[in-house]
Amino acid sequence: MTDAYSVAGVDYAILDSAKRLAIDFAGATLGEPAEEGATVMRASIGEPATLIEIGGLMLAVVLECVGTKSMIAREVEDALGLDRWDAVGIDAVAAIVNDIASVGAVPLSLNAYFATGSAGWYAGSRHRSLVTGWASACASVGAAWVGGESPTLAGLVDAEQIDIAGSALGRVPDGKDPFLGGRLEPGDEIVLISSTGLHANGASIARALASSPDLCPGGWAERLPSGRAFGDAVLDPSALYPALVEEMFENDVAVHYASHVTGHGWRKLMRAERDLTYVIRALPDVPEVLTFMVERAGLEPREAYATLNMGAGFSLFVAKGAGQAAVAAAGEAGYRALVAGVVESGSRRVVLEPISVTYDSSELELR
Repeated sequence: MTDAYSVAGVDYAILDSAKRLAIDFAGATLGEPAEEGATVMRASIGEPATLIEIGGLMLAVVLECVGTKSMIAREVEDALGLDRWDAVGIDAVAAIVNDIASVGAVPLSLNAYFATGSAGWYAGSRHRSLVTGWASACASVGAAWVGGESPTLAGLVDAEQIDIAGSALGRVPDGKDPFLGGRLEPGDEIVLISSTGLHANGASIARALASSPDLCPGGWAERLPSGRAFGDAVLDPSALYPALVEEMFENDVAVHYASHVTGHGWRKLMRAERDLTYVIRALPDVPEVLTFMVERAGLEPREAYATLNMGAGFSLFVAKGAGQAAVAAAGEAGYRALVAGVVESGSRRVVLEPISVTYDSSELELR
C-alpha cells in the first residue's frame, strides 16, 4: 500500500519498528515496581495508555505530543494573521486524554512540555493563547494541570517553532473494567464517534499540501467549498473524548474495547492483538477539510482511510445488542455516533465494505 505520509517524509514502517524495539527493552523492566506494591498490567503494554494497579487503584499513564500541528499554527499565523494557538493547546490535551480514555480511564492530572528554539517564541499573544487553550481543555475533562517543563533548546528546536507534548495520570473508576482487547468477541458491535476535523493526525500531509503550488496554489489561504481558508479549517480543535467514556460508565454500556483513531487511520480499528475481523458497513460523514485534503492530494480511498480519521475520531467496541445504547449515551454527552459494523470470527483485519477496502494484520504492527 502506498503510504500518504511518505510525501511528507514520515515512514511509519521505520517508526513502528523503532517502537517495537523500545517495547522489547521496556518489557524487561515491568516487574520493577512490584517491590513498591505496584503491578504493571502487561496486557496494557502497547495500548494507548498503560495501566498500573496499586493499593486497590487502577491508574493509567501516558505521554503524547501534538506533532507538527504547531508548525501549521505558526505558518497560518504568518500567512493569514490568525492566532489559533488556543486550538493547538486543546489539540495537545486531546492527544493525551483521548489515549487515557481509550483504556477506560478518566484523566486526573496533566503535565505540559513546551520546548522552544528561542525565548523569542513567547513574544506576542501566542503563548497566552496556547496556555488558555490547554487550561480550558484540562478543565473541560475534569483534570488538573499540575506542572511541566519549558526548555529553550537552541540548535535542537528551530527558533521559530515549539514542540508541544505532555503526560497524564488517569484512573479507571472503582468497580469498572478497563478496556483491553481480551474482552473482544465475535458479535460485538463497532460504534464510531465523529471527529471535528483533522485532529492532530495528518498535519505533515496538510503542510506538504499547503506548500505545493501545483496542488494548493493559494497555500493556507486556499478556499474550501464553504469559503473558509484551508489554514483556518485545518486548525479546528480536536474532540475531547473522556466525557464519552464517562457517559458509557454512567449508562452501564458494556464496552469491551476502544481505540483512538489517530496515526494509521482506520487500521487502528484492529489495534487489539486478536484474531478477529472488524467489518464496517456504514461510514460517517467526512469533515470538509479532510475531503479537501483527500481530493487535492489525490488520495485513493485505501490511502485516505489508512492515514486520516475520515470522520471517526474514536471507536467503541460494545457487546452485541449494545450499539444503539452506546449511540444514545454518546448523544447525551454531545457526540455524534453511529453503529458502523460488527466484530466477526476470522483473521485480524479491517474490512470497509462501502468502499471495498481491506487492511490485513501486516499493515498494523505496533508491538
